[in-house]
Amino acid sequence: MIDFPYLNQLRKDIAEKNDSITPRRIKWIRGNSYYYKQLLKTLKFIVEPESRVLHIRSSIGFVLNELNPSYGVGIDDSKLQTEEAAKLYPKHKFINQSPESFNLGEKFDYILITSLEDIVDVKAVLDCAYKHCHERTRVIVVHYNYLWEPLTVLAEKTRLRIPQKLHNWFGGEDVSNMLRISNFDKIIQRRIILFPFFIPILSYILNRFIAQLPIFNSLSLIRVNVARPLMEENKNLSVSIVIPCRNEAGNIEDAVKRIPKLGANTEIIFGDDKSTDGTPDIVREMMKKYPEKNIRLVDSPGICKSMNVWTCFDAAKNDVLMILDADLTVIPEELPYFYEAISKRHGEFINGSRLVYPMHNQAMPFFNVLGNKFFSMAFTYILDTPIKDTLCGTKVLLRTDFEKIKKLRGTWGINDRWGDYELIFGAAKQNLKIVDLPVHYYERTYGETKMTGRIKNGLIMLKMCRTALLKIKFR
Repeated sequence: MIDFPYLNQLRKDIAEKNDSITPRRIKWIRGNSYYYKQLLKTLKFIVEPESRVLHIRSSIGFVLNELNPSYGVGIDDSKLQTEEAAKLYPKHKFINQSPESFNLGEKFDYILITSLEDIVDVKAVLDCAYKHCHERTRVIVVHYNYLWEPLTVLAEKTRLRIPQKLHNWFGGEDVSNMLRISNFDKIIQRRIILFPFFIPILSYILNRFIAQLPIFNSLSLIRVNVARPLMEENKNLSVSIVIPCRNEAGNIEDAVKRIPKLGANTEIIFGDDKSTDGTPDIVREMMKKYPEKNIRLVDSPGICKSMNVWTCFDAAKNDVLMILDADLTVIPEELPYFYEAISKRHGEFINGSRLVYPMHNQAMPFFNVLGNKFFSMAFTYILDTPIKDTLCGTKVLLRTDFEKIKKLRGTWGINDRWGDYELIFGAAKQNLKIVDLPVHYYERTYGETKMTGRIKNGLIMLKMCRTALLKIKFR
């Protein structure tokens, strides 16, 4: 925290102002229940219940309590608001201290920073927050859209809101820059509340649908930024390479020979989906021929590729889960790039993209390319994250993150036969940093493609996108 007379006076004025409005806070929250309901709907979508939550600028503790943490701590420089919070919500811990200079000696799963407009030194607050992060912590920064400043001033003058004389008004890029220079990586920004008042039907349509449309979303009142701390790379992670296969006997030995050793330990898991061409026998031969490769064979249920992958993931023992399609159209030689991306924490869900480099001959039929481009645009809009290729089989994530995504399986409107959409939507819901990694794509040299029935599969994908649109974008 910078010690400077002018800034110190600002801090004192803000604390005194917040003390003075303490008696009106409860009445204000009750009188604006619709606004708080909309804000909390988004925060609860991000924050898992029963987590460890730190709320910086916690006011009288209402928001922290509503997030239902297993362990909740609130920090505020208003003595009276902190005392009021402790009375109202005694199961949580409230500390009267400057948000610019605190050190609790604890780590939290989520750190929520609100009332950004009322903070003198935002960089100091973010630096303090960083000290309380573990590598999976998510930091949530809530602030007003600067375009609303004139309306906010008018609302204060007409007593539609408590006069607070806010002195900071940030643009979206300002907050992104502040996060970046404080060693945070912004994952996503959600824009919410186009109309903060309740009028039946009108408010529902404006805030759930219109607010998420291009142009209109730039006018929304609230910005909710989700970021992760940038920390040292995860060294010596162990890797489980999952190869779902059905009738891929001619590709098994080639895969074994070409897969490189990755990290501290590499296991290769072949998930056999009731093959009839002797694939499991070939895998057993490879286990004897290449004992140093740590090859395992898993009996999968023979239902669809996604069930094959989930069965193998459940059987995996190592830190990192990688999917490599048995047709070897994505070459195993590029797997080290995926390991580098996740071990150096460039991303938390690494998604292969076949649509960047030129493809080998007719590796992907023309209509498949068109369909993939359509769904990539749909995903990018739904998730507010660039997704170039939704159906590339090569995807990489930590096993601990898969355990979280696993809880969401089957909630996207229809069973995903391939598993790609379940993983991408699940990663987005868990606020993982999704990164595309370009790969080279080659024609298969043995066996037949399992991606048949374009129309049927396209309809399944559309239904999943519709569900995700309503659950993620139009909440």
